Amino acid sequence: MISKNNSTCFCADGVFISVELFHPRNIFHQNANNTCILHRRAIVAPVSDAWRLSRVFFCSLIVGLLVAAGPFPAFSEDTFARIKSSGTLAWGGDAEGGAPYSYPNPDKPDEIVGFEVELADALATKLGLKAKFVQNQWDQLMPALDRGGFDIILNGLELTPENQQHIAMSIPYFVYAQQIVVRKDALGLDSLEKLKGHIVGVLSGSVSWKLLDRAGGIDLRAYPGNVETLRDLKVGRIEAAVMDAPTALFYAKPDPEVRYAGESFAPGYYAVGVRKSDTNLLAAVNTALHALANDGTYEKIYRKYGVWNARQVALKNFQPPAAVRGLLGSTNVAADVDVRTPKNISTIREWPKYLPLLLKGAVVTIEISVLAMALAVVVGLMIVLMRLYGVAPLRWFARAYVEVMRGTPLLIQLFLIYYGLPQIGIRLNAYVAAILGLGLNYAANEAENYRAGIQAIPHGQTEAAQALGMTRRQYVRHIILPQAMRMVIPPVTNDFIAMFKDSSIVSVITMVELTKVYGMLAMSTYDYIGLGLMTAAIYFALSYPASIFATYLEKRLAYARR
Repeated sequence: MISKNNSTCFCADGVFISVELFHPRNIFHQNANNTCILHRRAIVAPVSDAWRLSRVFFCSLIVGLLVAAGPFPAFSEDTFARIKSSGTLAWGGDAEGGAPYSYPNPDKPDEIVGFEVELADALATKLGLKAKFVQNQWDQLMPALDRGGFDIILNGLELTPENQQHIAMSIPYFVYAQQIVVRKDALGLDSLEKLKGHIVGVLSGSVSWKLLDRAGGIDLRAYPGNVETLRDLKVGRIEAAVMDAPTALFYAKPDPEVRYAGESFAPGYYAVGVRKSDTNLLAAVNTALHALANDGTYEKIYRKYGVWNARQVALKNFQPPAAVRGLLGSTNVAADVDVRTPKNISTIREWPKYLPLLLKGAVVTIEISVLAMALAVVVGLMIVLMRLYGVAPLRWFARAYVEVMRGTPLLIQLFLIYYGLPQIGIRLNAYVAAILGLGLNYAANEAENYRAGIQAIPHGQTEAAQALGMTRRQYVRHIILPQAMRMVIPPVTNDFIAMFKDSSIVSVITMVELTKVYGMLAMSTYDYIGLGLMTAAIYFALSYPASIFATYLEKRLAYARR
């Protein structure tokens, strides 16, 4: 007999099912063995209605995204007229570790100062505009300019043929040079040739990086900022750093722990970057820069920040090298400007050249993810056992650990491990710091997964084990944990797959993994789509087998198969 009382199904043999099974779509019947059988009516929505709803949802989503994105920027010959009508010249730069170019004022942190900030103000004034600073990561300034994030780049952007292939550049406003910086007690690393065979830090995407990469034989470490480079130099993770002379003057020269090694070398120029289609804007910028060079504004600003030297005098009568003369535009607004299309590189067609580099980065991603997940599994298990079965202080510690690790950003945790620990005498290399950071962060998630699995085991099993005389250690080890582990396989697998993708964040501590390799190659080829598709395919190839294996393991360990 089958009866229904408060969503409970009672069978004739006295066994009941305490779940909410009674629903208009559920049909029960009792077979010859007095076993409750549940049939569920299938509800099939009309295909046409489902298709119509899906189309409406998709179209609404697209319209919503377009509205949220706002109006598209107008990139055309009248860009300068649009800027003049708005009255604002938006210039892109990176104020994070950007002294003496642009950086927060120590006395008023909400104010950005620096010689390029004052130069931008002077340039905007010459154009009859007001300057507006737009923060952007330095090695992504050119892509951000193409997207319309701001009107010009004015942030130590080197005048090089590589940069001129992708954007138009003005006449130079500053002459820089490269400077080698070493620890106070280091000897012999005073030239480019002597750096070969040593670990050297550089700013990612900079001329220093390209110069040393072409030299060959140098173990390069690319950093997102020069401050991070000097930190690693002082704690001994790298043996030398190469940076632009103005940066070295501000950060390295006053620091008693480091010193200059040799004379500055490889002089070059900083110039303003604009989109190639903005010819009128480029010509106006050139006219304004020429006026600033000749009316003493350059010297006044540069002396204020201690970067004026004999090289800057030549800017008044600057004559570009023949190789780049046609790419700088003209100081005459009416003059024609070269807007040659940049050389397109299809990384899809040339995949044999680029795919091995991506796969090399993928190996690092796999190593970090596997080792970090192993650490997370072990630490997570220890945390949950302390929280559920430990004494009061251990329970408090375990709970605090989970809340703190899940409530603070992984990026901050990595910075504390990599850059903060050396201040108390603990120095970890980037590889160990990456594994430790990811592992300890994910351990909090795994602890919560295990806790859910353990608490899902009926309490009656614990009582039965205690009645049989089993100790807590015995029944936790032999009864509770084996069942809980089966239950948490899906969420743990999802975390492992997520870790493959989250491992990309370790690039901020100089780990060159898959996403970092993608970024470095994309900056040099500007083929973000081709490289992005290959990188995405590699990530999918890494995560999908893990998902299949988890499904197999889940079925293998299921109770129904035993």
